[in-house]
Amino acid sequence: MSRNRFVRALVPALAVMAFASSQVSAGTRYGHGPILGYITAESHFGNGSVRAPYRSTPVGYQIRLPHGTWVYCRTSCRETLRVETVDIWDAVIDNGSPIGAGTLDAECGALGCLTWSLGF
Repeated sequence: MSRNRFVRALVPALAVMAFASSQVSAGTRYGHGPILGYITAESHFGNGSVRAPYRSTPVGYQIRLPHGTWVYCRTSCRETLRVETVDIWDAVIDNGSPIGAGTLDAECGALGCLTWSLGF
């Protein structure tokens, strides 16, 4: 193969590869969009706060945890971030079992964390 034929075949292949890699890095290939903004979640138990980006996908919003994993938002992105990070161990049952830590059971509802008690 002559050098000119090789170069003529290589240039379109490199252009296709460059286009494909730009689509993957932009997130369009996998159905999620760019980062829409940042959310700050504060602990309900005095454990500080955490700030993380969120993005939209075809099936809902996702928030990025501090170690880089993207998780789907449940009740809200702020509540999911709070429960999955700063308050993850405060939801552990009194007997010390980690079952249920960082799950939907630990999140507050749409009206916030409403509690009531009946006392005598």
